[in-house]
Amino acid sequence: MNTKALVKRAKKGDDGAFYELMQAEKQKLYKMAILYLKNEDDAIEALQEVTYRAYKSLSTLKKPQYFSTWIVRILINYCFTQLKERKRMSYHDEMTTILGGKKDADNLDVYEALEKLDGNHRQAVTLKYLYQFKIKEIAELLDFPEGTVKTWIHKGLEALRTELGEKEGGVYRA
Repeated sequence: MNTKALVKRAKKGDDGAFYELMQAEKQKLYKMAILYLKNEDDAIEALQEVTYRAYKSLSTLKKPQYFSTWIVRILINYCFTQLKERKRMSYHDEMTTILGGKKDADNLDVYEALEKLDGNHRQAVTLKYLYQFKIKEIAELLDFPEGTVKTWIHKGLEALRTELGEKEGGVYRA
């Protein structure tokens, strides 16, 4: 059955229709929650909370064909709220930690070098070294074979080494 019809049924109180809608979105929402929250337990909790919020506010959805976009927006808002509440380290602080505590000015070169990487290489390197995802997890998230992800990481690191130079021990210097 199409999304529009399921949303209309769910708005009328059909819990089975709402369940079908959530089942169709579950995998995508879970992957997004993992990307934002970087923790499986937090991602599962996010899915539960988003399901509850969507169920309670389904009547506010004006255009049924945008259910998927609407539910993703609820998830993103929830994730941002969680990240603020927990005062997680910012992207900048995480990069500083990874780079061995370099000063801010030194990190500008790293940010610029990361931006120069091809999109797939940058994404794979960031997920692996910034967010500590395993290669298997990255492959699942990006929907590519593990070998492809390994290649992207290898080529991305080589490009960073070339761009930044390498210091003994694997810590990059500007």
